[in-house]
Amino acid sequence: MATQRQFLGATPRRWFEYLVAILIGNAIYYFSLVPHLPGVLRHQGMRVDWGTGVDFAVCVAVYGLIRLGSMLQSEENK
Repeated sequence: MATQRQFLGATPRRWFEYLVAILIGNAIYYFSLVPHLPGVLRHQGMRVDWGTGVDFAVCVAVYGLIRLGSMLQSEENK
């Protein structure tokens, strides 16, 4: 098995997955959810608030879907 190059403990592919999850998660949060959320769940600038938590949860959910898709694809290629 070939050793993959790592940066801060993760492979470049994993970093790309993180980036994609953050970009898609933020797009979903800001463009789809924010107009329908109550004020308390909307992110308020450079503060840690409930909106930050909702945004984080959306990004984690997108990352989970990316990982699930990767696992299903690798199982299909076996």
